[in-house]
Amino acid sequence: MVLLLASNSWVANGLVQSLEWQQLPPKTVPTADAIVILGGATKSAFPPRPGVDLSEQGDRVLYGAQLYREGKAPLVIASGGRIEWRGGGPSESADMAQILKTVGVPSSAILQDPTSLNTHQNAVNVKKIIQERGIRRILLVTSAMHMPRSLRIFQRQGIDAIPAPTDFLVSQQELEEPNSSAQAIMLSLIPDTERIDRTTRALKEYIGMAVYRLRGWL
Repeated sequence: MVLLLASNSWVANGLVQSLEWQQLPPKTVPTADAIVILGGATKSAFPPRPGVDLSEQGDRVLYGAQLYREGKAPLVIASGGRIEWRGGGPSESADMAQILKTVGVPSSAILQDPTSLNTHQNAVNVKKIIQERGIRRILLVTSAMHMPRSLRIFQRQGIDAIPAPTDFLVSQQELEEPNSSAQAIMLSLIPDTERIDRTTRALKEYIGMAVYRLRGWL
């Protein structure tokens, strides 16, 4: 029963939407002093990979680069270390910097935070960087599901952060599709691993919020 409930479209999409749609992107993204991209978007270049790969959350890096090319900020801060017992390798910030340069962001415009291992450390370390640089306002780029927790953490550090979410798993089309026909309704009730994954990720975010709130980070 738990698997049936967690893997149907209405439950999975509803849980994801409850997080992702809290901070919808504005039609026109305002300008800022820097673009901050949170880690979790890359896989290091271990053989047989020919180079750094983007993970499911790789939209973060591409969207951050897009905002830079659109002139939304003159600097990009890549924030993310690498947990040694979870694969090791170069820091996520270094991997992100490599991808950013590949898609046209110059090295002179890229700053790195290579030591943070969670979202709270992202905010603490970024705060040090922006204070040293005299940066007042940032565009915060992360996955839409991760944005509610991230934004509150950054704001708790006194950072003027404008949410710039990307990597949306649930769009208006995904919400409408399960109800579009009898066949779609039947398929939406059949257990599906992708929908279970969405449910799991959404529940993980809610648990993370609870833990971070207990620790005084939100």
